[in-house]
Amino acid sequence: MMFARLSTQAARRNAAALVQAQTRRGISVQSILHGSPEAKQEGDVQIQQHSRLVARGKYVHGVEVHKVKPDAVNEYKKAAEAYYTAIKEDPDLHVKLTGSWETVVGEQDTFYHILEYENYSGFDKTTQKIKGSEHANTYNQLIPYLRSRSQQLCQEFAFFPTVPPRTEGGVFELRTYQLHPGTLLQWEHAWRKGIEARRQFVAPVGAWFSQVGRLHQVHHMWQYPDLHTRKETREKAWQLDGWSETVSKTAEYSMLMDAVILEPLSFSSLK
Repeated sequence: MMFARLSTQAARRNAAALVQAQTRRGISVQSILHGSPEAKQEGDVQIQQHSRLVARGKYVHGVEVHKVKPDAVNEYKKAAEAYYTAIKEDPDLHVKLTGSWETVVGEQDTFYHILEYENYSGFDKTTQKIKGSEHANTYNQLIPYLRSRSQQLCQEFAFFPTVPPRTEGGVFELRTYQLHPGTLLQWEHAWRKGIEARRQFVAPVGAWFSQVGRLHQVHHMWQYPDLHTRKETREKAWQLDGWSETVSKTAEYSMLMDAVILEPLSFSSLK
C-alpha cells in the first residue's frame, strides 16, 4: 500500500511538472511565432520608416496576379481586355494601367496586371467607384475563368521610377525577391549603387516594394528584344565595377528569388 501511494504521488508530481513545462513551452513558441506587442509595434514602425526613406511616394501600384484555367485562356484574355481597357479609359477613376502581361517562362497560364493609383487615396476612390458600377459587372465576367487571384499594393523605389507607356517590342522580365525582414534599406542601397552598371546596357522598366499583401517583397522589371539579348546584357554587366557586389548583396538579403518571362497583352500600355 505504501509503495502504491508513493507511486501515485510521484506520478502526480511528474504530471504537474509536465503540464508546467508544456505551458512554458507554449508561451515560448507563441512569443517566437507572434512576438510581444512591443516587438510587433517596433517592427511596424521600422517598416514605415524604411518605406519613407526609399519610396518615391507619388503613386501606389497594385500588382494583380490571375491564375487562369488552362482551357479558358482565350476567353480570359477577351474578358480581361474588356475590363482593364474600360477602367483605364474612365476619366472618373483615379487609376492608370501600367501594363498587362502573360507568362511565357514560369508558372504557365498566369497573368500579371499592374495598376497605378494616385496614392492610397486614389486607390480608395477607385475601388469605391468601381463597386456597383458597370466595371464591376465587367470584372465579374472574367471570374469564371480563374483558378485563383491575388493582389498586392506596392510603392516605387525613388531611384527606379516606372517608365511611361511605350511600345518597343520584345519580352519583359519580372524578378521578385523575398527579403529577410529588416533588409529593405540595405537592398535599396546596394541596388542604387549597382543600377548604374545595368543602365549602360538596358533601361529598367520599374521597381516596387510591397506594403500590403505579401510583405518584405521587391519586384523589378526589365525589357529586352529577346532572351538572347537578355543573356548578353547580363554578361556585359558583370564586366563593370559595382555589379558583382550588387548581386552578392542581393543574395545575402534575399530568402527566395523568382524570374519570369512575360509577353505583353494586346491592350497593355507597355509593349
